[in-house]
Order: sequence, then structure tokens, then C-alpha cells
Amino acid sequence: MNRLKEKYEKTIVSDLMSKHNYKNVMEVPKLEKIVVNIGCGDATTNSKLLEAAMKDLEVITGQKPVATKAKKSIAGFKLRTGQAIGCKVTLRGENMYNFLDKLISITLPRVRDFRGISNKAFDGRGNYTLGLTEQLIFPEIEYDDVVKVRGMDIVFVTSAKTDAEAQDLLKGFGMPFKK
Repeated sequence: MNRLKEKYEKTIVSDLMSKHNYKNVMEVPKLEKIVVNIGCGDATTNSKLLEAAMKDLEVITGQKPVATKAKKSIAGFKLRTGQAIGCKVTLRGENMYNFLDKLISITLPRVRDFRGISNKAFDGRGNYTLGLTEQLIFPEIEYDDVVKVRGMDIVFVTSAKTDAEAQDLLKGFGMPFKK
């Protein structure tokens, strides 16, 4: 069993129940999934860039990514409907907890001048989005193999009703929010 899942069941649930006055254990918010997304707008001209981004995402998450396609055509960006312009991975269960553990304990401390993540990136419904500027902070990525330095979005989808509940949940897992 994963370290963070064990921590959730043993300590985080009881802490949240006492802090938010839940009457039932089923009311306690939980982490439902983590979605990692890389946008490759320049893949419209060079398809090898999308393949490289998919390979990087697969190495980082340990799961095969899905190509995301454009919903509508935009002539100014030379974009057509159905054209692949990014990739994403949805992590659930054991893979989700493994990725979260690696993100909190190994990856985020490697960011240069790191002072914590913003506590303003909640969406109002209990979900949190974290934007990273480069994939090189992950230890699995070799600098020499990178075709192009890319950023990515990591979305934490929780069952929390409010942002405060979601923030308490993520703090319980050890997310380093700014003071």
C-alpha cells in the first residue's frame, strides 16, 4: 500500500473530520484523480514534437498518454478541427498516489528558488491546478534526450465542495503551499 494512501486513511481523514465537523466518514473529501496535460501548439507544423512530448509524459507518469485534438479551426493559428495539439494522462488509484508522492517529495524540491506553490489556483469547486514551466525538474527526464523544453499543467481533482476543504486535504498530503 502506498505511503500517502495510508497517511490519508490513518491521519488526514480524522483531521478533516474534526476540523470541518463532518458527521460521516463518507463526507470527507478525497483525491479522485490527477490529470497531467502538455499542450503542443507547435505540433501543427512538426508532428515529431508531439511524439516527443508524449514520450516525456509517459516516462514521467508511467502511463500511456492520449493525444488531445483541436475542437475548432482557427485560421490565425493554422489549426484545423481534429488536429492533434497536445497530450494528457489521467492517473487514478495506485498510480495517482505514486505520482503525488514523487511530485511532493522529489520533484518540487528540485525547482530552483522554490518558495512553495500558490494557494490561489483553486477553481471554486475544490480542484487545484499546478502549472510547471519545464519537464526537466522530473528526475526521469534526461537533459540530453529532450527535444524541446515544455511546460505542463497538473490538475488535482478532489471531491471537496469548497476550496478551503480541498486546500486542507492537499496540505494533509504534504503539498508545500506558500505561507
